[in-house]
Amino acid sequence: MARIALTGAAGSVGSVAHSGLQDHDVLPITHREHNNLDSIVLDVGDRAALMAAFKDRNVVVHLAGNPSPEANWKSVLSTNVDGTYNVYEAALANDVDRVVFASTNHIHQMENIGKRDRPETLRENATTVRPDAPHRPDSYYAVSKVAGEALGNYYALRHGIEVVNLRIGWLLTESELQMHQADDPEAARYARAMWLSPDDCKDGIQKAVKTPLNRNPVSVNLLSANQERYLSLTETQRQLGYAPVDDSATVME
Repeated sequence: MARIALTGAAGSVGSVAHSGLQDHDVLPITHREHNNLDSIVLDVGDRAALMAAFKDRNVVVHLAGNPSPEANWKSVLSTNVDGTYNVYEAALANDVDRVVFASTNHIHQMENIGKRDRPETLRENATTVRPDAPHRPDSYYAVSKVAGEALGNYYALRHGIEVVNLRIGWLLTESELQMHQADDPEAARYARAMWLSPDDCKDGIQKAVKTPLNRNPVSVNLLSANQERYLSLTETQRQLGYAPVDDSATVME
């Protein structure tokens, strides 16, 4: 049983991750109090608070941050870059074994983007992208996640912390995915390509927490087995034993 500190536990991905990690000792960490969640409340800008929270934890799942592709630079710098640095420093100080970092599909989106002023669109016949492809961030948000991955790679190689960078797709319920099919074709295509079902999200994060790594760091994509995906899942399956069961095409039938 892992002793996990889960930042961003009240967010959309955090809530699903929390429910999927019930076999472990999970310490939820949130930015503010929530009536239905017993959590430690802190700001990731407060390194001392993180250091205290990570005491006796051996895994950190870092999901906290500004998740908006429309966010400005100042916002993502303070929360996503400086906050991630604080997380790694606190993990190092507490001898944490592994950090699972919530990266994003947006770091590889620019060359396949549909409407250039709208990050969450996808052109037809998008080219396949593997995790080791050069970064093509589509927004300041995506740039901040590239920086977060680089920080993780540094702590993995310099300090030996196991690091899993999860490039997360678009977490939606089936009904939410269907709703987005009323969008324009490029936006609807993006939703189908990037869909991550709640069940597949749970499986991916569970595997990222507990699967032994044969190399370090590991950077992989996390989305469902969608027929229209262009981000490769081969590495996720081989490195983490990820076993997605959902496909956006079947939801559209």
